[in-house]
Order: sequence, then C-alpha cells, then structure tokens
Amino acid sequence: MLDKSAYMDVDAELDRRPPLPRAETIPSAWFTEPRFHDLDSEAIFARTWQGIGHVGRLPEPGSWFVAEVAGDPIVVVRGRDNEIRAFYNVCRHRGGPLATSDGCGRVLQCEYHGWTYQLDGTLRGVPHWNLVELFDREEYGLVPVRVETWEGQIFVNLDPKAAALGEVLAGIRERISPVRPGEMKHYRRVEYEVRSNWKVYVENFLEGYHIPIVHPELMTLYDFRSYRTETAPWYSLQTSDLTSEQNLYEREGGGEAWYYCVFPNFMLNILPGRLQTNLVTPVDHQNCRVVFEYFYDDVESEAARRKIDEDIEFAERIQNEDIGICEHVQRGLGSRGYDRGRFSVKFESGVYHFQDLVRGAYARFLNEGTGRLDAPEPLDPRHDD
Repeated sequence: MLDKSAYMDVDAELDRRPPLPRAETIPSAWFTEPRFHDLDSEAIFARTWQGIGHVGRLPEPGSWFVAEVAGDPIVVVRGRDNEIRAFYNVCRHRGGPLATSDGCGRVLQCEYHGWTYQLDGTLRGVPHWNLVELFDREEYGLVPVRVETWEGQIFVNLDPKAAALGEVLAGIRERISPVRPGEMKHYRRVEYEVRSNWKVYVENFLEGYHIPIVHPELMTLYDFRSYRTETAPWYSLQTSDLTSEQNLYEREGGGEAWYYCVFPNFMLNILPGRLQTNLVTPVDHQNCRVVFEYFYDDVESEAARRKIDEDIEFAERIQNEDIGICEHVQRGLGSRGYDRGRFSVKFESGVYHFQDLVRGAYARFLNEGTGRLDAPEPLDPRHDD
C-alpha cells in the first residue's frame, strides 16, 4: 500500500493550472525522484487502459501470452470459444504463476503446485485436496482483468471503474478513415532500453519543437509549416501534411501523417500503408522500455519489402536520436540548475495537455477518501482567459 503522506508536498502543485501561455512545467522532481515511480504506478498505470499486444499474439484457441501492468503479472488468453480474456497471472492457492512465458494449451496450470484452470478462469483441478474442508471451487477461480480490443490492439485495465476503451479512443477511427489499422499485417517488434524517466520519453514524442534540431532529416518528410496539435480528453494528436520529396509513404503525391498519444503511454503513428505503435513502460524512476511494433498493408511483395526495410532503417535512426536527447534531458532534469520551464504555445500544447493529465491522475489518487473533490476535467490548451 502506497503511503500517501509521502506526497504532501505535491498537493499545492495539483492546483496550479494556468492556461498554456502562462503555464510552467511540472517540477523536475516528478521525473527524477524514486517515490514518483511508485506514484505513477498506482495513480496512472493501474487506472488506465494499457496496450499490451496485438491479437496476432493469440493465433488460435488456447493461445496465451504474459504481460505486466503496474507491477502486476497478467495473462491474456484466447478461449476455446475464441473470446479473449485476461486474468491476473496468479494462482489462487498460494500465488504461483500460471504461465512464465507465452504458450498454448487446453488449460492453464500453476507452475508451483499444479492447480489447473480452464481458459475461462474457472478452477478445474486441485491435486491432493481430498482432506480439505469447507472448500468451494467456484470461489477460487482466476481473478479477471478488464480487456478490450481496438483495431487489432489488445488493452487491459486494472481499474473496474475506469471509462470504457471506446470512450477513451472516441473519434480516432473516424478521423483516420479510410485507413483501417486493424487490417494491416504485423511485421516486426523492436524493443529499446532508454535511460530516462518514461514521462521524458512521452513528452519528447508529444512535440515537434525539437524536430529541426534533433531530426533535421525529418524536415524532408513533413511539411513543417502545416504542423498542428489537437487534444481530446484522453489523447492528443499531432498531424502534418507529407511532402512528396523523398517520401517513403507517398501515395499520389503526399498525404497526411497522424501521431496519436493515448494517455499515458501508447502511441499510434499512422502514415499511408503503415502503422507503428509505441508502448512506453517505466522500469524505474530513471529508466524506461519502449516497444515498437510495425504493421503494413503489404508485407509480401518484393517492392513492399524493400520499402519496409527503408522505413525501419529510417525509423531506427530517428529512434536513436530520440533516445540520445531523452537521456541528456534526464540528466538535465536532475541538475541543480533546473526545476521548471515554460511551454511553446505553437508546438508544446500536447506536452501541456499530458502534464495536466498527470496532475489530474495524481489528484484523484491522493484525494481519495479525503472528502476533497476529484480533479477537474483536463484543460483545453487553447483556453486563454
């Protein structure tokens, strides 16, 4: 149980919500102190929809894969009825693991003492149990976790009271139409270890202010003059027109790029014929892991393979540049020479929106049981009164 008294100093910060042109950033301590890793886990990751994989990881009935959310082990299963379900990956006997790796089978069997569960979570087999009294198997089924899918992506949420996934993602499918990410084919998964707080990496994604300096090569891909940021209650969108010059994604001369960040840590990078998802998970207060998944309309033809190789090579260069700058920023945030900064109104409204959502998540968690009102709705970055 997290000791909320350790965050009494955070309380005053939660009420600081000036409009974007007058706003300061959140304190550097929120990126650098170990106690905020624990607060992020409880207040944010345990209460939001977490993208944990593609439905292709469950190719047939009986398939499962393991994941971790807010420190809790999770197992996601495709049942014999073809339904996708998620459970805490914890045997109800004495906490053993049901699975320690991805797999497929007719049942889930605890790897500690052998209790077996059907794929719908009901307890099936209990070895050497004939002398136990007052035991009802129906009371010892697996504990379910909320799970929903969207365009082929699987999300889980540990909070039974959280808004439905469709409410969180409302408007994205309509905005990107006729692109249908769920119809694209998975091609590759790549993981990166980054020596920065997860919020540093997310904030770097959320703004184009750094692009001319850190990624000059991207200036040939996007029409930077058309760059704009839009916000919704639980996500932000960066969008830009694509140029036709040296454009890997060109379709009849240009097009549009959509970069969504779903709070707190899931990104959808959508370009013609290609989807790239990024999942950012904290390791500790100064390290995170980033998982890239690549999807394409065509992964079979020779021409498509050549284009994909170019795309991934290009993305790798950009990612290495982002990792480098994020690691430098993490060191800067820990310096005696920095505590707070300001926002570019034109380019950093997505960062402002993200930090306001962090404030709101902290407020809701820390105020529970105190009689204080929950945090207000997220601010509109365009608000200027």
